[in-house]
Amino acid sequence: MAWVAAVARLRARREPGVLVTVAAVRGHAPRDAGAKLVVGETGAWGSIGGGNVEAVAVDRAREMIAASERKPELMDFALNDKVTNQHGVQCCGGTVTVLLEPLPVVRSVAIFGVGHVGLELARILARQDLDLHLIDTRSDILAEDRLDVLADAVGQVHVHHTPLLPEEVLSELPRGTHVLIMTHDHAEDAALCDAALRTARLGSIGLIGSAAKWVRFRHRLATEGGHDEATIARIKTPIGLADITGKEPATIAVSVAAELLRTFETEGS
Repeated sequence: MAWVAAVARLRARREPGVLVTVAAVRGHAPRDAGAKLVVGETGAWGSIGGGNVEAVAVDRAREMIAASERKPELMDFALNDKVTNQHGVQCCGGTVTVLLEPLPVVRSVAIFGVGHVGLELARILARQDLDLHLIDTRSDILAEDRLDVLADAVGQVHVHHTPLLPEEVLSELPRGTHVLIMTHDHAEDAALCDAALRTARLGSIGLIGSAAKWVRFRHRLATEGGHDEATIARIKTPIGLADITGKEPATIAVSVAAELLRTFETEGS
């Protein structure tokens, strides 16, 4: 399997990995600079020449995966019979520098409601390397020509049209997905909040709206939904940075995106 396909496979399976590249070669070595190897938790695809270099790189890559390391690192190898190696002798006579780049599981975000604010938010988040799920009950809102603004997306965009029960999509989302609730219908928002609180494997849950809206929702979640205070506190509302007060859709979207990116930074620290 080509290394590009291997990286895509890990991403699709939501499995972490490490991309190992021969960064530099001086003298003789089994592979030239640019050779690549993709290491997963249990499998590996490609080759950087075999022998001690590859075996040590695989061992280190799996250590990085287990520790959830995000910073790349370089490893130097001398290929001569005077070096004590962990996995046998390679005496090609040269030296090799190997770059190990972590391939973490990409983050996942779900926007429920792709109206004015939702679409502006999607435009921003689509420029990030993440899986972006767009969910709406209205087919015209998800029309291809309306979503053309996402054609240059860096991330992978997944569109879900759910005419009746958008909350059913929650069970299909990847573990750790950050959920943003901003539909056109307060009843739909309320049902999504209740369902999201019953889905423990989600990441953060954000709800757009006013303080008055949240008072009503909070009461309903406690009385009709039977949720305790600690569970209800999983919902963040209002969403966005408090010191950005503009009400234009694009301004709200920037504020919400900035807060979410800050959440990502906190997760990665």
